[in-house]
This record gives sequence, structure tokens and C-alpha cells, in this order.
Amino acid sequence: MITIQIRTVIYADIETCFDLARDTDLHGQTVWPHTKEKVVEGGGKVALGDVVTFRATHLGVRQNLTSQVLEYDRPTKFVDQMTQGAFKRLIHTHEFRPCQKGTVMTDTLRFEAPFGLIGRAVERLLLKPYMRRFIEYRCTRLKQLAEAAVCSWR
Repeated sequence: MITIQIRTVIYADIETCFDLARDTDLHGQTVWPHTKEKVVEGGGKVALGDVVTFRATHLGVRQNLTSQVLEYDRPTKFVDQMTQGAFKRLIHTHEFRPCQKGTVMTDTLRFEAPFGLIGRAVERLLLKPYMRRFIEYRCTRLKQLAEAAVCSWR
């Protein structure tokens, strides 16, 4: 299983960061535009037990990914896990902690590709760098949205 962890310092309060990260209505604004990712079932600000299906094009393949929120502790953590989709397993942990300058958001993505040895090779050579860039982009966009929201309140 591959693990990717990204830490982002956001100059905004923890509640704003947490709520933006769990708002699937904003998801299309926080991912690469070329993936044409959108919510096709469920959505809104997710909470414990919620199920959301996304449709997107990744690596040239149009696909659906359904995920369920398994853990939820506002405003510090939520965990979603893929229940249907291209991966054998995919778990995304979103953690938030206050810091002197605002909030540290930590995204931990753990995933496993199907197809045994071939899948493990694809994980390391293709999926790990692709998913790292994808999550980094999303974190950068969430940071921009959170900091803009805080500035607009002042």
C-alpha cells in the first residue's frame, strides 16, 4: 500500500479549513480542471456515514469513485474510504490542528491498486507521483479558498 502525506499551513481558522475540506460542492474548484471531476450522487458538507460518488477522468479513463465518511470529529479530523472505484483500497485522512499562524492541514492518502504485482509496479511508477501532484494541487486550492474567505470577513 502506498502512503502520501501532505502538510499545508493555512492562514485561516481551523473551522473554516475543516468546513471547506468537507464541502463536496466546492470539490470541482479544488481539483485539476482537466479531470472534469464532479459530484454525481450525495454531496454538500459531508459528515459521518455520508456517501458521495464522484465522476472524473484520470489518466485518460472516465470513472466513478464512491466514498463513505468513516470517521468524523469536527473540526479536527475526518476519514473517507472508497467503497467502489478503480482502486483495490483508498483511504483519505484529513486532519486539522491549530497553529500560531492559523491551521496545519494534513492530508494522508493510502491506496492500493488492483492486479497484484502489476498493480504494485503501477502504484510506484505512475500512481504515486500522479496522486501526490493531485493532492498537492487540491491542498493549494483549499489554502487559497480558506485564506480568501478569512480576508473577506475582515
